[in-house]
Amino acid sequence: MGFDDYSKACRLGKKDYQARMMRGEKPTLAVLDDIMPDSRYYEVPLGLVQVPIDRIVGTKTMGRSSSFAGNFMPILNDGSEFAAKWIRLSDSQKEEGIRDPIKAYEYMNYFYVEEGNKRVSVMKYFGAVSIPGKVTRIVPPRTDEKENKIYYEFMDFYQASSVNYIWFSQEGSFTKLQKVVGKKPGEEWTDDDRLKFSDLYTRFSSEYEARGGGKLSITKGDAFLAFITLYGYDEMDAKTTSELSKLIAKSWEEFELLQEEGDIDLKMKPSTEKKPLLSMLLPVSAPKMKAAFIYEKTPGTSAWTYAHELGRLYLEQTFPDEVSTVAYENGTEENVEGLIADAIRSGCNLIFTTTPPFVQASVKAAIANPEVRILNCSLNTSHRYIRTYYSRMHEAKFLMGAIAGAMAENNQLTYIADYPIFGSIANINAFALGAKMINPRAKVHLVWSSMKELDMEKVVRETASTCISGRDMVIPEEASRFFGIYHVQGEHSRNLAMPLYHWGKFYEQLIRTIMDGTWKYDDNASTTKAINYWWGMSAGVIDVVCSRHLPIGTRRLVELLKKTIMSGEFNPFAGILYSQDGLVQKDPGRVMLPEEIMTMDWLAENVIGAIPKKEELKEQAEPVIKQQGVTKELN
Repeated sequence: MGFDDYSKACRLGKKDYQARMMRGEKPTLAVLDDIMPDSRYYEVPLGLVQVPIDRIVGTKTMGRSSSFAGNFMPILNDGSEFAAKWIRLSDSQKEEGIRDPIKAYEYMNYFYVEEGNKRVSVMKYFGAVSIPGKVTRIVPPRTDEKENKIYYEFMDFYQASSVNYIWFSQEGSFTKLQKVVGKKPGEEWTDDDRLKFSDLYTRFSSEYEARGGGKLSITKGDAFLAFITLYGYDEMDAKTTSELSKLIAKSWEEFELLQEEGDIDLKMKPSTEKKPLLSMLLPVSAPKMKAAFIYEKTPGTSAWTYAHELGRLYLEQTFPDEVSTVAYENGTEENVEGLIADAIRSGCNLIFTTTPPFVQASVKAAIANPEVRILNCSLNTSHRYIRTYYSRMHEAKFLMGAIAGAMAENNQLTYIADYPIFGSIANINAFALGAKMINPRAKVHLVWSSMKELDMEKVVRETASTCISGRDMVIPEEASRFFGIYHVQGEHSRNLAMPLYHWGKFYEQLIRTIMDGTWKYDDNASTTKAINYWWGMSAGVIDVVCSRHLPIGTRRLVELLKKTIMSGEFNPFAGILYSQDGLVQKDPGRVMLPEEIMTMDWLAENVIGAIPKKEELKEQAEPVIKQQGVTKELN
């Protein structure tokens, strides 16, 4: 039997050898001595550990490397002394199991064998998961290379967990995994923690690979982390293997999406696909739609929710016979799944979840109910089963900054922001750039309303600003003049302008794409990219409303700037740009890419203030920044 096993192993080895030769790769085992870093590395003994078989990729020295193909299968003839020893080990593995530890070096979370190459070969042939080994880690010097950064994150994770069989292709993943499994940064795992994790990861890996996961360019760790982040670690641990298998199958497009370099297909304006004549009239046969709007707060207490509620009412007025709507208020991360489920039970075939923290519940519901269209209002969110939408508010904020710059007597402006999330930094910078364009001496004092222990009135007084950018709009239960751009003179204030989210226009145009059949044009069969609608002034979903207190000349300037932005002739983030730390963009003819605008993590040079860290923010900021935080410290 051992001879037969060796013959089969040899065939596997020679097949792999030839395949690597055809690809122009080295056909035998990698040699650590050939790829070692420079002399600045140092060694750390790890002691006796379970070495993951699939992470063993080569030998320490040249010695036996040519006896094996790159997959560790033997390639020497079956009459050799090498073959006889391999066969004896094979028989031993089948009779009692190989227990003697190998000796190996670990470098960048790959293992290179110094003693025990044939043992590894036999164990790989029989499909073993791990082998005991006395391991020495080789630690390279820190660099700015992505793999090096991931490795240093792995070492921190390993120190807490002693888990060495999971790997990621993206920075920050080990930190995220520690959090998803319910551990604080650096918190040590118990033996029970490791057993629980190993069981779930092994079951997931088996089902994932059985469905062809090995053909994807991501790691198993990437897929596993996305899976438990979406469905919950403890919840998935409680699932049977059959239940896991079904969820993995349903979630496959999410795994495929992880492969995409640019994983979001941004739709910057409504579809321009050729439509039937008179397409503005809905077809007589258009199906009746029932749309649910799920809010985090109430229209009476939240300007954001109020704006969406106005959009919902606009939708009902625009399509009184074709569309009916229902609103759910006071949603939370804990109850939103139930709200979505209730909307689906009540017959809703279109659901808008209007805040970023609801994105995971939206994806889970979309996977379970593929016949229901679900959209989440968030920016730079990458999920294939739902579509996301947002608006380019920075276009309006640029105009607001221009107004403030023109109206500030002492060059001092204040900008009150809420959360440091995607989009909000672009809003701040656009405001600052607009102010500077009109008034080169304008300074923008940045105040975060979500900061702990903040005395807002005191901070604003200390800035000595006469022009302030507050909340975007007034809400019914808090009638106040302190919204939009307002001018302060002593105890009196007056509004000058306010930005406008016209969500009704967005919802109307989206409904028309569904009704006239062009919704499907946004899906491209050749890609698995997520779809994000990011419309602006040109689509009518963003505007600036000027008050009668604004001088006629300033109003004319606003209209002129608005037209150039709508036509695409002007972009607030074009040309040479400076941050607080220096030059950001040096090409006077370049326009920042949409993705760069979305993910800004710097502040314009005329902004006085900083982006706060997570620990500086109030507790209610946690769900928002967890999903949409602009920096690693906020995630």
